[in-house]
Amino acid sequence: MAKILCVLYDDPVDGYPATYARDDLPKIERYPDGQTLPTPKGVDFTPGQLLGSVSGELGLRSFLESQGHTLVVTSDKDGPGSVFERELVDADVVISQPFWPAYLTPERIAKARNLKLAVTAGIGSDHVDLKAAIDAGITVAEVTYCNSISVAEHVVMMILGLVRNYIPSYQIVVDGGWNVADAVSRSYDLEGMQVGTVAAGRIGLAVLRRLAPFDVKLHYTDRHRLPREVEEELGLTFHASTQEMVPHLDVVTINAPLHPETEGLFGDKLLSTMKRGAYLINTARGKIADRDAIVRALESGQLAGYAGDVWYPQPAPADHPWRSMPHHGMTPHISGSSLSAQARYAAGTREILESWFGGTPIRDEYLIVDGGKLAGTGAHSYSTK
Repeated sequence: MAKILCVLYDDPVDGYPATYARDDLPKIERYPDGQTLPTPKGVDFTPGQLLGSVSGELGLRSFLESQGHTLVVTSDKDGPGSVFERELVDADVVISQPFWPAYLTPERIAKARNLKLAVTAGIGSDHVDLKAAIDAGITVAEVTYCNSISVAEHVVMMILGLVRNYIPSYQIVVDGGWNVADAVSRSYDLEGMQVGTVAAGRIGLAVLRRLAPFDVKLHYTDRHRLPREVEEELGLTFHASTQEMVPHLDVVTINAPLHPETEGLFGDKLLSTMKRGAYLINTARGKIADRDAIVRALESGQLAGYAGDVWYPQPAPADHPWRSMPHHGMTPHISGSSLSAQARYAAGTREILESWFGGTPIRDEYLIVDGGKLAGTGAHSYSTK
């Protein structure tokens, strides 16, 4: 029997919810590209519940314990004395979310003598050192597409929030004021702006589709060019590189995975080539942007605003400068962890475990590393160079 170590974020401050704002979720059977939603043999939760926190347990305990497995759930993940570090040494499976990542470094992987499977309950497996996983023969899987649309919606919200100066305007109301001039002095229309995405995979393309009705001019760059009919449908302008694209844009949204080619991409050099007063939205990974360069660009006015919900490390320390820099719209990493998304990634995690323990193949689109190499979605999206 196996030991499954699951790292989830803490329960709400006031305790695990007894009731929820809504009674049900819309029924969705397929993603936009036709891929079916997760299809486990069963689930032990009600869709719409809080599943991604410690008490939610991704709805896995009954399933795993009925088969004789051991499930350990914790939010304590950082440092040598953490529960994660102590329990990892004999864990067979590790489950983690991008919103509260359990970093599987080469050093931790070397200590985890039984580890065979690392599952991301969500999408984005960069918290696992993929080269070390390959060398150790560990399979890495994630629930591809489960929260791509959730993130795309968050991106559009953040773009509008920055451009229309929504957050300071809301704060004026909370504070009892009616400072119209203050609210509108940094408010613009999105209409007519040049907007582009760094990467046009599932999330990036979904962002482009949702922005098209705003009558903006759309751009993208990606290592895989989109089909001509998609470019024509959305009126897209393709650029061969990020460096070539960003000088033309009023709004840049980052939707690329973190790997050696993207780490630190948005530093002083690239930011200096952007239009003065451009907006940058990053819901991909915090390390794609240089922390201090972003602060400098906002303070100088090179950027008019920066929004995102990805940080490094996660959770971000209380003194992280992105919490206090001017003209930001940061959130904790929540874009892909709506209650709607949680139902999908909890079901997908169970589907992966059912396949693993049943000795049947994990869906190819869920695979990141398998058989000692990048596989499935991992071969398409990641690089270990």
